[in-house]
Amino acid sequence: MPRGARLARRLVAERLDAWGRPYASELNEAVTLITAELAANAVRHGRLPGRDFRIRLTATEGTVRIEVEDAKGERLPAIRPAGGAAEGGLGLVLVDALADRWGADPRTDGVGKTVWAEVRAHRVRHDDGPKG
Repeated sequence: MPRGARLARRLVAERLDAWGRPYASELNEAVTLITAELAANAVRHGRLPGRDFRIRLTATEGTVRIEVEDAKGERLPAIRPAGGAAEGGLGLVLVDALADRWGADPRTDGVGKTVWAEVRAHRVRHDDGPKG
């Protein structure tokens, strides 16, 4: 996993923990995995020299939303069939499995795209460890 994606994953995990969604909770783990995949895709497929990607994390009472903006908007991400000749796209299978909704939109404030995913907090069972 590229360094920027690892850092993004760690920062998101720390922010969620600070927001009361502990590291070991299923929500934190799901959101950090989604973040790592979207950030790795931004590094791998959306990078232009001198331009980085940007992550935005927002939470409401019921939903956590991850947005990853990159500089290339020509090609929106898509799930690719397994075993095909095309390289990549399989990580989005993970995003699709973990997120309640996800998609990609052209950026409104510049060139590039925003790939986003939403995870409903109440859908995920929280496990704070053994009780007793």
